[in-house]
Amino acid sequence: MNLSTLLERLPRKGVEGLAFPSNLLGTFRRKSISFCTGVTDETTIVYWVQSKSFSIDLRLSEAAATPVAERQGWVGDTMWDDTTKLLSWHIEKSYQPRIQWPEPAGLSFIGNCVLEFAPSGAYVEDWRQTSSAGPFLGLRLVSMLNEVTGKESPVDGGLVITGEHAAFAQSRLPEVDDVLRQAASIDEALATGLVTEAEIESYEVSVAVGGRAITHSTQSGRVGQTIGEGDFSIRSDGKIAQERLVGGELYLLLYEVDVFEPEFTFVRQTPSTSEARDWMEQEKRHLARHAVAIS
Repeated sequence: MNLSTLLERLPRKGVEGLAFPSNLLGTFRRKSISFCTGVTDETTIVYWVQSKSFSIDLRLSEAAATPVAERQGWVGDTMWDDTTKLLSWHIEKSYQPRIQWPEPAGLSFIGNCVLEFAPSGAYVEDWRQTSSAGPFLGLRLVSMLNEVTGKESPVDGGLVITGEHAAFAQSRLPEVDDVLRQAASIDEALATGLVTEAEIESYEVSVAVGGRAITHSTQSGRVGQTIGEGDFSIRSDGKIAQERLVGGELYLLLYEVDVFEPEFTFVRQTPSTSEARDWMEQEKRHLARHAVAIS
């Protein structure tokens, strides 16, 4: 079956028991990052896609022209500390062989904005919710099976649909990761011939904004292709299988269902006092003259 048929047949697995604020579910575009030094970046392409228990993150400083060694992307378990109200991520495998964003996130919500503050004071990021409503699917990739050799390899990744948008992540094969761990950086691994550019780029993080056609990816050749292509099946053990070509070979990707809500409304507004609402209505000729929803 294709992805659309899977969405018709998959049993619901709701967001009940969510460990963090529901404002964080969806696809977020980073509008800006402002640093303690007084500078702000509004250019780098950054997307944060949040499922019920894991997130997918993509960062491209020069869009499709970002050099292979400088791309960033990962999938990670989302961790919430209810005492400190801090969000963090446990990342086993990422595009870069090191953790580049080690601080947890202090969060504040206003409208469709999520403001993320580094506890050290180093930066604040302004994220905008871009999802409104529709299917909410989170599949966590756990392994993939080579259908020719029969070898099953542990990998990390996921497929997430958040209404209008979608994201996909797939880590490199374990043998490539093992080699990368021998180097201090991707640049060093390339310079010493430990890995090829194709092996580096085999870690995929792709985002499709406004449909299923990929708009941004760590694999430049994937732009314009479709997220979630290939034949899907629901296995007797509850896992979801997807046939996919990886490096020219046919693999079966095996997922565990993290969440599936056939119709879900993502948070785009936050509450305020009745006095604040009255004030906004009274002053709307000025306040709302140029105000539009930015996502």
